[in-house]
Amino acid sequence: MKGRAAMMAAVPLVMGAAVADQAQPLSMDVQGLRSSRGNFLICVTRQADHFPDCRGDPDGRHFTVPATAGIVPLGRMEPGTYAIAIIHDENGNGKLDTLAGIPREGVGFSRNPAIRFGAPSFRSAQFAMAGAAVRQDIRVKYFL
Repeated sequence: MKGRAAMMAAVPLVMGAAVADQAQPLSMDVQGLRSSRGNFLICVTRQADHFPDCRGDPDGRHFTVPATAGIVPLGRMEPGTYAIAIIHDENGNGKLDTLAGIPREGVGFSRNPAIRFGAPSFRSAQFAMAGAAVRQDIRVKYFL
């Protein structure tokens, strides 16, 4: 009986741990690459003020991974609203190269919003992480 009481007392602790760990896997499926040279520079943020580059975002996640089409895992994220921005840094210099303000390298965003003059808004790229794994299909766009 003593063993059973101890086991029953542990059940709420185990269930509480499952509820507390609500972080879910986030990944992106990159499509439309014109080459596999270089890297992806990736920003994942919850803050509109730090989108699209995550600069100065203490909670933003930055990734540099080899540029390959297909699924790229981005880790586990807590529930919330996020946006992803990626640069296809083909020459590997760690930044987006431009010509007269027009990107010379590919760019992409979660939810694939229209790109006109400048980066899209956080709102147009935002998506929710809430209780299940999320995969964002991101089409890389090239302008030059």
